[in-house]
Amino acid sequence: MLTLPNLLTLSRIFAVPILVFLLWNASPLEYGVTFVLYCLVGITDYFDGYLARAWNSISRLGQFLDPIADKIMVAAVLVMLISSRKANPVPEIAGLHLIPALVILLREIIVSGLREFLAGLQISVPVSALSKWKTTLQLVALGALILGGALPEQPWVHLVGIICLWAAAALTLVTGYDYLRAGLKHMD
Repeated sequence: MLTLPNLLTLSRIFAVPILVFLLWNASPLEYGVTFVLYCLVGITDYFDGYLARAWNSISRLGQFLDPIADKIMVAAVLVMLISSRKANPVPEIAGLHLIPALVILLREIIVSGLREFLAGLQISVPVSALSKWKTTLQLVALGALILGGALPEQPWVHLVGIICLWAAAALTLVTGYDYLRAGLKHMD
């Protein structure tokens, strides 16, 4: 159970409170530190799966925890970037840009509920390649928004984050629909 891939996944979960703390009332320096930590945590998302496959050590615990770790981190960072608009002169996620953030959060809740329902029927819905791209785009969007807080004099960084956030929301809708369509086949 305590294989390196599982430990990497657990490290993402344990890093979330640190990310939240750093984003609480972040100054540009704290955004910079958060960005470095966020990148390190994001890299573990790649390596836990890669190592599990390469070492043929895919475990049920890892399959269970990996999507949870992603969702916890994305949700926590989204919430903190939304709340940071009160503390920062340049809001991270505000106005119309709350829409993609809500789409992402709601999809994650719906798909998690669907997976739980289907698990009760002993039906698994594997993660699609498009869902992996969706997660990657979400991570890039949030990373750019965090970096934008570290570099307030470079507004293009924030803009890249916002554009990626909207693109991630679009992929989120597509993959959410795919999961929902697959799940509806098993509902009476």
